[in-house]
Amino acid sequence: MADPLTIVVVEEDRERAIGIVDALHASGSYEVHVLGNVSSVARKIAALAPDVVLIDIDNPTRDMLEELTLASGPMERPVAMFVSGAAGDLAKSAIEAGLSAYVVDGMQPDRLKPVLDAAIARFEMVRQMRRELAETKRALEERKVIDRAKGLLMKARGVEEEEAYALLRKAAMDQGRRVAEVAEALVTASGLLS
Repeated sequence: MADPLTIVVVEEDRERAIGIVDALHASGSYEVHVLGNVSSVARKIAALAPDVVLIDIDNPTRDMLEELTLASGPMERPVAMFVSGAAGDLAKSAIEAGLSAYVVDGMQPDRLKPVLDAAIARFEMVRQMRRELAETKRALEERKVIDRAKGLLMKARGVEEEEAYALLRKAAMDQGRRVAEVAEALVTASGLLS
């Protein structure tokens, strides 16, 4: 996260919004924007491109939760939602939707900084896991393509697996490409020739 953080606070009550802004400024150096009206909140949040979104809402409905969650971009940034009372299974839905924090009992100024820090830490952890998962999936797909290319070479040239891989590796080095790219080209060409 960049310093100072840009924070968007979604709060319809003006007095509470002022309290939240004061608490944020007392706990650190932040650029704070308050959205007092939830209409067109997605567009407003996108225009501000904040580092973090804090949403304070008394009693959210499932539809309101979904709209605010989607609008705040929980996959792009940490989002913490503060609600006044227990809302049944909405907490589970909120976390499944990607919120970094779902805090019952409203946004209390003395709890704001710890919740903000926890939301950022959780977001970073989840983002790292997503990156690792994507990298693992990509590596698995590349492995499958390389295995298919080796199979094609073994059949076409009558060679063993090690020699087929050596041929792929040599072609990749000669062309300045990755083995997976050469394997993909071979598999694609083979499909066109079949």
